[in-house]
Amino acid sequence: MLTGQKIKYICSQLHQHAPFTLAGALLGIGFMLLFRLLPLPERTSRLLFDIFHPGHVLLSAMATAAMFRLHKKTTHFVVVLIIGYVGSIGIATLSDCVIPYVGEVLLGFHTSAHSHGQAGEQQESNETISHNLESVPEHKSTSEHESISETVHEIGGDHAHQNGHRVGLHFGFIDRWWLVNPLAILGGLLACFRPWTKFPHAGHVLLSIWASLSHILMAMGTEVSFAQWVGVMVFLFLAVWLPCCVSDIVFPLLFVKSSKEWPQHSH
Repeated sequence: MLTGQKIKYICSQLHQHAPFTLAGALLGIGFMLLFRLLPLPERTSRLLFDIFHPGHVLLSAMATAAMFRLHKKTTHFVVVLIIGYVGSIGIATLSDCVIPYVGEVLLGFHTSAHSHGQAGEQQESNETISHNLESVPEHKSTSEHESISETVHEIGGDHAHQNGHRVGLHFGFIDRWWLVNPLAILGGLLACFRPWTKFPHAGHVLLSIWASLSHILMAMGTEVSFAQWVGVMVFLFLAVWLPCCVSDIVFPLLFVKSSKEWPQHSH
């Protein structure tokens, strides 16, 4: 297929998926508002991310590998696995982690009330540490004072590290490598034997919305302005629309050169 034909096909797919993705983003905002009213603990948001992101990777690998398998039938299954793995891990990380994190930074969530609340927690922890040091009897030896000081400062350092990790950028294939990477391989294997595209694609678009939503929820503060809500919807839409279409449609078909192998209808 000529370059112009490829671009035309890709644009048509992006256009077809835009309404569905917008509806998913609006639905995600609705559930985000619900979670804000409950309210949802930060650790619960992290748990939801650890569920939805691996599921997204699995279905994305199935859809990516299946699209390539259907239109490049002579390819060895190892190549199909590689296409499925790279396409799912790379694009899912961009969709669920990188774009939401960029949105969080630009929307000011990492310096909002949530961050100030964490700073307050750290200040309270430091005050507790100082109180513990002051409460040590004066007759204690210098070495004992130094030992106690090192211990409490290590505790304070661990607390700060945990807070920094909690609102930072999460990479599923690194943080949960034992779960995410095998699921990407499993998705490719399933596509080798049953190359479905419609169900995995629709499923992983929804899971991507939830994973991106969970990542943003981990960084949101207690007070969110109307402008920030609008920004969340925009970044949620972008996090799902472009990466998911690229992963399932554009990426696998980049390796299909013959015009006869390219699909002539929507998948």
